[in-house]
Amino acid sequence: MNTLRPATASELLAAVQNALADATPLEIVGGGTKRELGRPFQAGRRLELSGLNGITLYEPGELVLRANAGTPLTEIEQALKEQRQELAFEPPDLGPLFGEAAGKQTIGGILAGNLAGSRRIKMGAARDHFLGFNAVSGRGEAFKSGGRVMKNVTGYDLSKLMAGSWGTLAVLSDVTLKVLPAAEKTRTALVLGLDAAGAVAAMTAALKGPHDVSGAAHLPLSLARLSSVSYVQGAGRDVTALRLEGPPASVAHRCAELTKELTQFGAVEELHSMNSAELWREIRDARFIVSPQDRPVWRVSVPPQNGPGVAEKIARALGASWFMDWGGGLIWLSVSKDIADAGATVMRAAVGDAGHATLYRAPADLRAVVPVFQPQAPALAALTARVKDSFDPQRILNPGRMYADV
Repeated sequence: MNTLRPATASELLAAVQNALADATPLEIVGGGTKRELGRPFQAGRRLELSGLNGITLYEPGELVLRANAGTPLTEIEQALKEQRQELAFEPPDLGPLFGEAAGKQTIGGILAGNLAGSRRIKMGAARDHFLGFNAVSGRGEAFKSGGRVMKNVTGYDLSKLMAGSWGTLAVLSDVTLKVLPAAEKTRTALVLGLDAAGAVAAMTAALKGPHDVSGAAHLPLSLARLSSVSYVQGAGRDVTALRLEGPPASVAHRCAELTKELTQFGAVEELHSMNSAELWREIRDARFIVSPQDRPVWRVSVPPQNGPGVAEKIARALGASWFMDWGGGLIWLSVSKDIADAGATVMRAAVGDAGHATLYRAPADLRAVVPVFQPQAPALAALTARVKDSFDPQRILNPGRMYADV
């Protein structure tokens, strides 16, 4: 396949216009870490954005950063770290989940997937920090949206439309993001020995309390044993983790109060800064189900109170390994490679109409026949097609990656 690597916005525009003129579909690639996520599709050329890199504006005092879409996330995180700031939505590094090296992802890919880590329950999704962008549509037209501040204005918020579109509507050339001060201190309270229902009860109580919890996850024993954090690995029981962040004195006080309240649910231990940070990186990046690489992986989103029932129903039917994040609202699962449809029938029956299940990792032949993204109701499917028609009527940008006809 012919590969194009534009180094400027004008070269990107020309590449898309040429593809449009030739009616040649393009595969849009940032760092290439998530190329295997989505339906397989036929593309005549690969459009790699690695040449569009570098931070073009960073004003720590204004909490704003602009970078070209192909900028490695590691470069952005290092610049922010030097100013004691961060991307508050905690973008995950899913490269290893797909057999790629860690640290290769780009900021454009993160936003195209609307990917966020455990702090989403407090700080929102990637789209909530996406201020603006420049891009090229499938019509071969350069356009921009948003700016450098959050405003309540009349008009379309196209940043939120681009986030989660997986490169099917437009090719981002540069993006502008809101950044925030990084927490000075992190502690994690671990409740040991709870089953899934008990874990959600404890997480719900903590999240409803005054302690400003920024992460709430549950690891069954079989996965807790895989942690590189010795306190978690050697717990010998299921582990429910609740994270607190902020100024040191505040974190110490809130953690002490939260620990007192959690004792009604079970034995409680604490993790301090380094161990706490490592555990939440493991949860954020779904490291517990990275191996074996031949097992299909699902990412399921449901109302938190439904999490235990959904996870346990799927586990009974498929023998799945799983853990919960987002207070029970996000479930990562890996299933046997020998299940004909990767467990899609069971998975979507368990989720029902109250959530959605995405087949994150599976062989291409399975992704060709099993709907990767949650099937849409007819009205929503029609709306999705109209949006695609507006931005990419000739279907040249990642055609069919999300749904067969768009």
